[in-house]
Amino acid sequence: MIRGRDPLVLGQIIGDVLDPFVRSASMRVVYNGKELTNGTGLRPSAVEHEPWVEIGGNDQRRLYTLVMVDPDAPSPSNPTYREYLHWLVTDIPETADANFGNTIVSYESPRPSAGIHRIVFVLFRQETRQTVDAPGWRQNFETRDFAAYYNLGPPAAALYFNCQRESGCGGRR
Repeated sequence: MIRGRDPLVLGQIIGDVLDPFVRSASMRVVYNGKELTNGTGLRPSAVEHEPWVEIGGNDQRRLYTLVMVDPDAPSPSNPTYREYLHWLVTDIPETADANFGNTIVSYESPRPSAGIHRIVFVLFRQETRQTVDAPGWRQNFETRDFAAYYNLGPPAAALYFNCQRESGCGGRR
């Protein structure tokens, strides 16, 4: 993909949440039968329950960690809680979905109160099974630091959607 047209670059996911990386795995995220693509717009009512997240491949011995964060919390103009952790699952086998993993931080649905929030799913390939401790809080989680601390390396895949309150309209204020 041409760098300038990469939706993760255009959506500023690369920069705000992640460093540039080369995708090495496939990940599908589905909410209520709707498969996400980068930049899909969803309301909180559509993301109330955890999505179905599938890791493509054919080697069940390969494991992945999934991180879901909001880099725009509590508002895009003042993201003092950047990155708000919505979900953390480890030990997801390739060929399976996140339900087969180990939930470290339970799913919390996004409920933006102001502006349009980018909700980011990041998938990391694990070298081995390992114990991952739940952070003591959800706000100010740092995906890069988490990956470095647990020696996860660069992301294997990433995907994001946009979310705003039910009656919201307008931009990323």
